[in-house]
Amino acid sequence: MENAPLRRDPVLRISGTHFPVETLGPGRRLGVWLQGCGLACAGCMSRHTWDPGGGAPRTVSSLLGLWRAALARGADGLTVSGGEPLDQPAGLAALLAGADLARARARAPGGPAAGRDIDFLLYTGYEEDEVERDAARSAAVHHADVLVTGRFRAAEPTRLVWRGSANQRMRPRTALGRARYEAHLTRTASGPRLQVVEGEDDVRLYGVPLRGELSALERRLRRAGVRLTSPSWRP
Repeated sequence: MENAPLRRDPVLRISGTHFPVETLGPGRRLGVWLQGCGLACAGCMSRHTWDPGGGAPRTVSSLLGLWRAALARGADGLTVSGGEPLDQPAGLAALLAGADLARARARAPGGPAAGRDIDFLLYTGYEEDEVERDAARSAAVHHADVLVTGRFRAAEPTRLVWRGSANQRMRPRTALGRARYEAHLTRTASGPRLQVVEGEDDVRLYGVPLRGELSALERRLRRAGVRLTSPSWRP
């Protein structure tokens, strides 16, 4: 009898992960940032995620391990951003499918998230019609409860929560997405839009800043005697 072929573990190129993220969707969330972006929107705060050869490769199974750990620690959702997640559609589809299975198991009676609502929020610079017209992109978003779509436009600032510019649209796609995000579709931010996390040799900002907020942060740091050496929003 021949051995069954081993199932290949898909690999995604990742810029980073963090739990808990509290500025990219409701509650405490696992954030996963995919590496590589062919859209390269002017004024993007995350230029370090553009290079498709940057970041590091991670298997989907290792990322699902992070997701299961986050569920056990009370995660309210998963947020995937970038970079441009839909530039890696096959790996993204595998990640969200696996995350959906883990979510169902965690929410089952006796599971660490029994009975709790847990959603998937996906950011993409593509417009909704660009997603739906492309078979690979459309398949990749199948398990997403909510999409935030559209290129970032620095000249069109907005105070709407979890969106970077006024043209971007938050689009619930499932009953859970509609239930959790309906109240946020037209809500403006009233609290902090950026979460500051200190690493061993860097400082990371998670969230969607207001226009001018990053420049103001740089000025405050200079006054305090701190100079940023390579901020991700500078060319």
